[in-house]
Amino acid sequence: MLIEEQLNEACCAHPFNVLGRHTNEAEHSVTAWMPDAEKISISKLGSNAVICTLKPTSTKGLFRGKSKRLTTTGCYQLNITRNSQTCSVIDPYQFKDEAFHAVHFIDHQPQNLYQQAGAQLITIETPTKQLQAVRFAVYAPNASAVSLIGDFNQWDGRIHPMQKTDLGYWVLVVPQLQPGERYKYQIKDADGNTLPHKSDPLGFHAEQYPSHASKIYDHEQYQWQDHAWFASDSRDHYSTPMSIYEVHLASWKRPENKEEKRYLSYRELAHDLITYVKEMGYTHIELLPISEFPFDGSWGYQPVGMYAPTSRFGDPDEFKYFVDSCHQQGIGVIIDWVPAHFPEDGHGLARFDGSCVYEYADPRKGWHPDWNSCIYDFGKGPVRQFLVANAMYWFDKFHVDGIRVDAVASMLYLDYSRKDGEWIPNVDGGNQNYEAISLLQWMNEEVYKHFPHAMTIAEESTSFPNVSRPVYENGLGFGFKWNMGWMHDSLHFISKDPAYRRYHHDDITFSMVYAFTENFVLPISHDEVVHGKGSLLNKMPGDEWQQAANLRCYAAFMFGHPGKKLNFMGNDIAQSREWNHDCSIDWHLLEYEKHSGVNALYRDLNKIYKTTKALFECDHQPEGFNWIDHQNNAQSVLSFVRKSAGGTQKVYVVCNFTPLPRQPFRLGVEDAGEYRLLLNSDEKQYWGSGYNIPAHTHATHDSWNSQPFSVDIALPPLATLFIMWEGKN
Repeated sequence: MLIEEQLNEACCAHPFNVLGRHTNEAEHSVTAWMPDAEKISISKLGSNAVICTLKPTSTKGLFRGKSKRLTTTGCYQLNITRNSQTCSVIDPYQFKDEAFHAVHFIDHQPQNLYQQAGAQLITIETPTKQLQAVRFAVYAPNASAVSLIGDFNQWDGRIHPMQKTDLGYWVLVVPQLQPGERYKYQIKDADGNTLPHKSDPLGFHAEQYPSHASKIYDHEQYQWQDHAWFASDSRDHYSTPMSIYEVHLASWKRPENKEEKRYLSYRELAHDLITYVKEMGYTHIELLPISEFPFDGSWGYQPVGMYAPTSRFGDPDEFKYFVDSCHQQGIGVIIDWVPAHFPEDGHGLARFDGSCVYEYADPRKGWHPDWNSCIYDFGKGPVRQFLVANAMYWFDKFHVDGIRVDAVASMLYLDYSRKDGEWIPNVDGGNQNYEAISLLQWMNEEVYKHFPHAMTIAEESTSFPNVSRPVYENGLGFGFKWNMGWMHDSLHFISKDPAYRRYHHDDITFSMVYAFTENFVLPISHDEVVHGKGSLLNKMPGDEWQQAANLRCYAAFMFGHPGKKLNFMGNDIAQSREWNHDCSIDWHLLEYEKHSGVNALYRDLNKIYKTTKALFECDHQPEGFNWIDHQNNAQSVLSFVRKSAGGTQKVYVVCNFTPLPRQPFRLGVEDAGEYRLLLNSDEKQYWGSGYNIPAHTHATHDSWNSQPFSVDIALPPLATLFIMWEGKN
């Protein structure tokens, strides 16, 4: 096919070979391509003086001209006449070196990807002025042609063909484009077939349906004000309190005016959500995925734009404002990150250039049967860089404090949710995905190397060893791991009628067998209050009072148990109905004493937890915990002691999982002296029974529960007590 035909059919893979300025002996020639042009002339940048007029060729839209006055150093502009009107544009095909610069070192460091690829704002030095331009680079190694399309060229794929490079990237520099301009890529597969227009995989800003267009964005414009946060020592996550409020931004709260069918913006959330979180005493907000996604019902777990905060709530600067505001109020931000899979939406990554660029080609590895989505090819270099760079990108450009990595188990196991014959064993005949393991290790190494105070958290639901151990110790390198076993067992126990809990006592104690094998976070997440599982309140047995009492008892048990804490929105107001992503949580419930009482308990639990070292300082060390009595299944009573470093502070946690008050009740303690009631989940202010409990008690030398001393206390019905040792007399 002749070059003229290639240009007209938008299938030219090497436009720089033809278009732009070329030197032949003493003359310089320019070839320009503009399908609807009537006339094109050349002038120096910023000048109206015509250097030469290009002559049309036999192909409409292709113009050529020669002139000794065209130099190799000065920039020129094209004066294009169409419909009897003339406009000037700077020819992008005179910037070959600037275009190719994008890919010279792109694979040397993972972060080079988001610093070089996508749509990068650059400055070109010319003899007379600095020229602002946008450099585009997109990875499509098996495409036969790629064109840049957007509002600036009427989405016509003929006008801006891109140049293929040896690394599989297609590049082009276009001057005069501004932040906010919309663009996509028109891609032809290896056989020349035109694919659905693709959003930029590295796009920093994206539009919603129906366009799903990427938008040029300037990352340097926002001025951060969170310097004090990054200078503080509050981000030593292991020995400091961490109580996480998990939030789905679209359904946390909707505008008070019911006629407004919209979401709260990042800026509105920066006020309302942060105010609530600060009043409640949480230390961190965890956001369900905010990488751009097409379908509301996926909650963000089917992302398409991994480098773009969803524009449902505002632009990227507004998301930065939200994070910045959190930090200024002393609140950390964790985001859910989804590197396991992606959907098949036509504008996304699936079969990006007509081939499996990002996903495994074999559906036995590349297709997820549970979520009907594609699985990344974790062994392919550019895909690995794409994911590792993306993890770093959120820490770098958006100052997030942590990422919670979704569905890690599905990445680690080749046979995850597959039957025999539906998966491919690894080279050793096993079911572990070595490529995914090494990817996660690399990601964690890079994150912690470049952002030492960051944290990575794995949602890993199996007994895979050393998830939260360093890579140099043969671990996956995560900072923390969700304790799914604790969540499953404890919810199974608390959902039983108290009369039968004695037969399930091991469910509430078993977690301590492995509690210090990983750095655990205790999650009561969104997954536990959806898809027919009911709300946390409605998991509880009994009448209305007993349901609330069980919830309060369980919440206090959770805050006493070793491990960082995570609660999904709605848990702390005792929401009655199951979570619905299409509407706000039921804030009106706080008008009722039951719900305001539960809310007050969570607020006090956070306050006590954050100010009591015994409850957080040794979360991940066995010396911070001792059982007092874990065998009292007959009464369904559990007791243990939490200790600060060195044992200087001690808090005894006693849980009565039955509606029967127990008085007197003798509790073994390690030390003589005074003991003070720190918290009682049965107090009237929490909508409890207000069972009379002495505020102070004195240890006697009566040995009990294999301890040298003991105290007499009273156990309210369905309640948890925190009792603090005040020291020896």
